[in-house]
Amino acid sequence: MTLTEWAEMVQGELELTGMEPLRKEDVDRVLDLARDAAHSVARPAAPLTTYLLGIAVGKGTDPSEAAELLSRLALAQRDEEGV
Repeated sequence: MTLTEWAEMVQGELELTGMEPLRKEDVDRVLDLARDAAHSVARPAAPLTTYLLGIAVGKGTDPSEAAELLSRLALAQRDEEGV
């Protein structure tokens, strides 16, 4: 099972109807953000950050812009800490 297929299954189980189908690029965007948060802030920041991204997107925020913003924020934390 691919991650895109998994995401589609989760969408169905959560009855998230009316959404456009997820593309590989969408999955990659979330995984890249999770990586940046986990490696630059702390591992638990990955699920928390992606959850907050989902809330923002649910309220109408552009997913690409929000993911870029949060990745920059996470990477800035790494730079501040000197990691």
